[in-house]
Amino acid sequence: MERDKIISIAKSTLTIEISELEKLKERIGDEFIKAVQLIHAATGKLIVVGIGKSAHVGNKIVATLNSTGTPSQFLHASEAIHGDLGVIQKQDVVLCISNSGNSPEITNLVSYLKDYSSALIGMTGNRKSKLAEFSDVILDTHVDLEACPNKLAPTSSTTNQMALGDALAICLMELNEFKENDFAKFHPGGSLGKNLTARVEQFLSSQKPQVYEDSSIRDVIISISASSHGITVVTDNDKITGVVTDGDLRRMLMKGDDISKVLAKDIMSANPKTIEKDVLAKEAMKVLKDNNIGQLIVTENGQYFGIIDLHTLLDEGIN
Repeated sequence: MERDKIISIAKSTLTIEISELEKLKERIGDEFIKAVQLIHAATGKLIVVGIGKSAHVGNKIVATLNSTGTPSQFLHASEAIHGDLGVIQKQDVVLCISNSGNSPEITNLVSYLKDYSSALIGMTGNRKSKLAEFSDVILDTHVDLEACPNKLAPTSSTTNQMALGDALAICLMELNEFKENDFAKFHPGGSLGKNLTARVEQFLSSQKPQVYEDSSIRDVIISISASSHGITVVTDNDKITGVVTDGDLRRMLMKGDDISKVLAKDIMSANPKTIEKDVLAKEAMKVLKDNNIGQLIVTENGQYFGIIDLHTLLDEGIN
């Protein structure tokens, strides 16, 4: 298949799905509001039911809801009628997803879903289906056109389901006043968790190069060479007064002056950027990027505590 043909098919697919999403957006109204209110008011959890492609969508919706403050659980329709219905409690709300609303597993199940829960929300593309008939609220996800060229594979319809699930999750986040700190509690792992919770102290270098204002150039060179940072911190009575970098040394040598009497304070850069050790690591990254520097001096109550390096934060996924 030629390159242009591939691009044409891809763009056509997206055009169809975007068109169906636009229609879905226009249908957002009172029923959607009622669904959000039912879920928000529930004293139990949200049970999301589906089968086939809708089951995959349901699992994603559950994952999004759980991570954003709405306790949820997925229930596979075929397993539900073989014992897993026991997971539903009377205080729970059920969201059942089925494009046709009439698949055998769903039609066998809907009466139980309604009886065992406090409310049944049907997400379906067929308002005349059995799922719609039993539902307290109908979330209409019907599409006029699937993106599949055979009009068979769920494409536009599952996109609508996924998007409407996201809309539910975001509305519930707002109602629950779910903030960044809450989000961090449920995402302790990976780069996302690190960006939300990790502190500067966790990424400190094991090296802590240091000289004093009256240190000789020899001592400065030894200090810089002993670490991998290309920098040493200048202090005076435990107060940070400056830094000397390998660049500062090169510039001094290029002047050609007698260096035998040059001291650290003569070539240091005064008032370097610092950050407290208990600040979020992402804040350190912002300071590094904003000032176009590779290292940042870390302090504890204003005292020199260590060094944090740009490349270490990048390697750890901090952004």
